[in-house]
Amino acid sequence: MVKKNYRKTLIACYLGFITQAICANFAPLLFLLFHNNYSIPIGTIAIIPAVFFMTQLIVDIFCSQFVDKIGYRKCIVASEICAAAGLISMAFLPDIFGNPFAGIIVSVVLYAIGSGLIEVLVSPIVEACPFDNKASVMSLLHSFYCWGSVGVIVLSTVFFKFFGIKYWKILACIWALVPVYNIFNFATCPIERMTGDEDGMSVLELFRLPLFWIAVTSMVCAGASELSMAQWASAFAESALGFSKTTGDLAGPALFAASMGLSRAIFGKFGERLNLFRYMIMSAVLCIGCYLLAALSGIAAVGLAGCIMCGFSVGIMWPGTISICSPKIPKGGTALFAMLAMAGDLGGSLGPAIVGAVSQSAGDDLRKGLLFGLIFPVVLIASLLKYGEPNKGSPH
Repeated sequence: MVKKNYRKTLIACYLGFITQAICANFAPLLFLLFHNNYSIPIGTIAIIPAVFFMTQLIVDIFCSQFVDKIGYRKCIVASEICAAAGLISMAFLPDIFGNPFAGIIVSVVLYAIGSGLIEVLVSPIVEACPFDNKASVMSLLHSFYCWGSVGVIVLSTVFFKFFGIKYWKILACIWALVPVYNIFNFATCPIERMTGDEDGMSVLELFRLPLFWIAVTSMVCAGASELSMAQWASAFAESALGFSKTTGDLAGPALFAASMGLSRAIFGKFGERLNLFRYMIMSAVLCIGCYLLAALSGIAAVGLAGCIMCGFSVGIMWPGTISICSPKIPKGGTALFAMLAMAGDLGGSLGPAIVGAVSQSAGDDLRKGLLFGLIFPVVLIASLLKYGEPNKGSPH
């Protein structure tokens, strides 16, 4: 009997999260270009990330109902096809369509479908593989989204510096090569069915579990804790801390993502020696401290350090919640992973919006908005304590 190469599956999943990072981070680097070249108002451009996240939410709901019937392999291969098609379309559709913004939105919807499928499917694919120390493997897996984000921001910035932003369409096609290559990986790697998929719970059955709603609350807060700082890091570094636009982009989102990736990589390496539940509690406490440091410090460098360290503190929250919830609801199957992904996306949408609204009501003071944002890690701690530490028989 030929031994299955699950390492190939793991590499495909790593590249899957890098693909998702490309989809999430490339277009925002072009917002000002879209405004200048296509005469699209800034307020209209703000719709782009909303469409991206809303499409992902719809895909999350779709996955909970139909992925088990269609099959994991077909869906994950389709995710890479959609991601590649969306990135390539971004280079051509704005000029082909009479309305450039319509071309951009069609492209965003295409790659958001791919990104949403990746988000829902990659975690259960890895969870179904016979790896030891699943929590560590899951944390290391999710770190690749962070490294992908850093790579997209830094390499795109370098490309624009040396070749000029006018060649952004070529770069969009270059980034599309990542999902194109990964189509073959997912088409040929071993993919197992998750335990519980055969008689997995429906969404309505999950809704009847009090434990499920605690898990959803945890994921909403995890997404909000992460994205509230990540989405506003550049603007905060520029407006509140006085850094230049270039420094704000690199020192804000890029270093935030790097520190988040470092946190996930550390747990991925040493997770078998650490207690995930306690690690998450300590991370949430650190997150509260980081929000306070960023919002209250009168020294720019210290405030920036708070933003960067916040990335480290939130790193374990998303994958950690998945690792804690999965064994607690063993028959959750695909529906559970889809609903948790949807909850994380919901938090990622609501958190930055709430911080922005509070900042606007306080006279465009981002410090006050971020100060309000510390409510998310506080609620996460309460949810984890309500959830309870995993039994000795379950993963750390």
